[in-house]
Amino acid sequence: MANTNRHITALEAGLALCRDCGKLLPINGQHGVKSGFCPRCGARIHLRKPDSMVRTWALIVTAALLAFPANLLPVMRVDYLGVPEESTIMDGIIYFFQEGSYAIGIIILTASILVPLFKIIGISLILLSIHFKWKTWLRHTALMFRVIEFVGRWSMIDIFVISLLQVLVNFGYLTSVEVAPAATYFAGVVLATMFAAITLDPRLMWDA
Repeated sequence: MANTNRHITALEAGLALCRDCGKLLPINGQHGVKSGFCPRCGARIHLRKPDSMVRTWALIVTAALLAFPANLLPVMRVDYLGVPEESTIMDGIIYFFQEGSYAIGIIILTASILVPLFKIIGISLILLSIHFKWKTWLRHTALMFRVIEFVGRWSMIDIFVISLLQVLVNFGYLTSVEVAPAATYFAGVVLATMFAAITLDPRLMWDA
């Protein structure tokens, strides 16, 4: 007996969604909408995001490569009475823990190291599950993707803090704060993971 509780997808129902205006359109067989364009807004209709897997892999590999200099190189330089002192992200985390500011240390540790690492590993696992057509843990994988999308907005907290310090703590020769090379790489990691989450089509998980 067939499972009557199974929910079919829009693709199986012969429908496609315009990603520009949200109009639901009928599909002409397996070749897309009859005209290929949305009759409402004129946007091209795709059943799935074009080259989603290739683009997402490229962005995730880029983020993984940029993560090394982002964490190993100095992210901030403080000049105090003409004496420069550079610090990495981990140096800042260790400093706050040593000073007893555990809450700030945990926030920086989470936003600067754990969140980017979670996004890189999480999206990589999703891509592998799509490639190898893993049918187990689909709901958990979908939940992980939603979490990745949600936490992505908090990934730039380090860059925001350094930018504010550079503006507020600038007293010439007495003391000043400047951005170090790792900040650029860290911003690259954040942008690459954000675009990876955007280009990834989560519907590919359920196509298996």
